[in-house]
Amino acid sequence: MAAVPAAVEPRVAGRRGPALVVLCFVQFMLVVDDNVVSVALPTVRDDLGFSTAGLAWVVNAYFLAFGGLLLLFGRMADLLGRRRVFLTGVAVFGTASLLCGLAQEPWQLVAGRFLQGAGAAMASPAALALIALLFPGTRERARAFGIWGGIAGLGGTAGLVISGALTGLASWRWIFLINLPVALAAVVLLPRLVPESRAGRAARLDVPGAVLGTGALVSLVYGLLRAGESGWGDAGAVGPLVLAVLLAAAFFAVEARTAEPLVPLSFLAFRFRAVANGTTLLFSAAMYAMAFLLMVHLQTVLGYRPLTAGLAYLPYGGGILIGMWLSSRAVTRLGARPALVLSFLITAAGLLLLAGVAPSDGYASGVLPGMLVTSLGCGLSLPALTVAALTGTTGENAGLGSAVLTSVQQVGGAVGVAVFVGLATRRRDELTAEHDPLHAATEGFSYALTATAALLALGAVLIAALLRGPAVKA
Repeated sequence: MAAVPAAVEPRVAGRRGPALVVLCFVQFMLVVDDNVVSVALPTVRDDLGFSTAGLAWVVNAYFLAFGGLLLLFGRMADLLGRRRVFLTGVAVFGTASLLCGLAQEPWQLVAGRFLQGAGAAMASPAALALIALLFPGTRERARAFGIWGGIAGLGGTAGLVISGALTGLASWRWIFLINLPVALAAVVLLPRLVPESRAGRAARLDVPGAVLGTGALVSLVYGLLRAGESGWGDAGAVGPLVLAVLLAAAFFAVEARTAEPLVPLSFLAFRFRAVANGTTLLFSAAMYAMAFLLMVHLQTVLGYRPLTAGLAYLPYGGGILIGMWLSSRAVTRLGARPALVLSFLITAAGLLLLAGVAPSDGYASGVLPGMLVTSLGCGLSLPALTVAALTGTTGENAGLGSAVLTSVQQVGGAVGVAVFVGLATRRRDELTAEHDPLHAATEGFSYALTATAALLALGAVLIAALLRGPAVKA
């Protein structure tokens, strides 16, 4: 894993630890807002007067902007300065969080969520690029990405816990307002810790590629989200998905003929990164779907209240921390391929355990074992996937590599929720006529989680067969 600067300036090296802390706190904030509204949605609906269809866009607006704008802002970070784009994104995100917290009308909250997603699309790839450049050595980079990946996994869990706690004990508005201190601290501290960095070679932003690539991603995410709401046969879903395919074809045709492409085809053709990003798509699809389905199952089938359901996820965070602690050691000692195969199989086993949770099961005997095994595998997987997906990135394209990885994660999440929630819903509906509602809902939940486990098993096979290339180990 090379092609990055072999050393960091001494004056910067001493600040890398504090810089990593700031960057990870910001990433934690961004990931938390992926799902922080999930538990609070019924309260938000009653308070602001959302319709059922409109309420979904409190979640979807964030995914749409975050997933659709990543490539554009990732490349802009390389060209205009990673620190500059990061700080701009954090400022936009903080301002949007304030707008969300003060919203009085449904459209104001949806607009604020879209702006939050845009700010996240600026900050996230730039932050990951800064970490890649601050920690150029294989061992230290694996450790830094281990912390980063673990924090990202914790953010996904913490969003549910925070949402349940604040909604139950205070007001849903605080799930947005708590972002303000983190954003302010990052804007104040990071310029003192990290120097500016950009691509060493002057280049123009590929405007046609940016328009086509961003349009393809926005259309894809929008179509997937509509499919999750209305089904795959809905014209409102099929149209955007067809448009996404056409825009993607035009994007690749333009990139092949452009002197300074937004995404060089050689970057996408690098096999090690391509396999890592492809399996990240599968992993994200499975884990986003699991988080959504399990939260619904806890509340609708097992009868947990919102605060209890949020607190039930706390051990999940502990398992991720343990997996994170083990991940960097596994990558440096075993290499990325064995570590990832092992982590995918552990996660699949945990999902199968969760698939067996029945309405009569208690928390300790039913939910907790599967949750702990799944979280351990997740903690092992996320850092290793990050290390593999950024293998070979340089000072010229670190922001692009980070944007591609984060975009894959967001699109994978949209795919997973659309596909597996749809599977669970259809299975439940098939059984409703012959069985009681709890049994039908449980069977749908089990069917979908079994499918996510199969998807991760497929990912393990693909990694074992295809992830061959540079050794990511000490």
